[in-house]
Amino acid sequence: MINLITLIFILSAYLFGALNGAILLCKAKGWPDPRAAGSKNPGATNMLRLHAAQAASTVLIFDLLKGTIPVYLAYFWGYSPIMIGVIGIAACLGHIFPPYFQFKGGKAVATGLGTLLPLGMDLTGLLILTWLFTIAVSGYASLAAIVAAIAAPFFVQQINPEYTISVCMLSLLILLRHIGNIRRILSGKEKKIVNWKQ
Repeated sequence: MINLITLIFILSAYLFGALNGAILLCKAKGWPDPRAAGSKNPGATNMLRLHAAQAASTVLIFDLLKGTIPVYLAYFWGYSPIMIGVIGIAACLGHIFPPYFQFKGGKAVATGLGTLLPLGMDLTGLLILTWLFTIAVSGYASLAAIVAAIAAPFFVQQINPEYTISVCMLSLLILLRHIGNIRRILSGKEKKIVNWKQ
């Protein structure tokens, strides 16, 4: 059974994850809502499309920390791998369905990566390399996120196997959020973040 303190922890992770970096930065700068321009996804990739690299980097770091901090705290307080996974997913669900912003959020790629940072820099490095390699080959940021999500359980199985089930749950969540992107990639309608033919 989940006790009251754990439920409060999960809810806090959700509410913390709901603080969307892209939306907050755009509000602070007086820029248009990122959900209404570009890819309409309030995340670092769309901020790179719409604004300077500095803005995208700020959002990336903010969204990473939303996942990292709750998971680090859960690990420090001795929660089981499965419960740590639940807390990480709660942070990601906050990013996806933020109550502060009409429950219209992003795809939780950066926040999801942030939840994996406490599992080790070797896992993080492999995922980042996978993401960068896919970007270099395809030019699609969405495909890079999809491939990294698929690869994550295989990587963690070799590095930290006790977290495999938790990472599988997280990967499934990321993949479900990218169903529309998968359809657009297959139909040739997905926009590239890098176009090497130009």
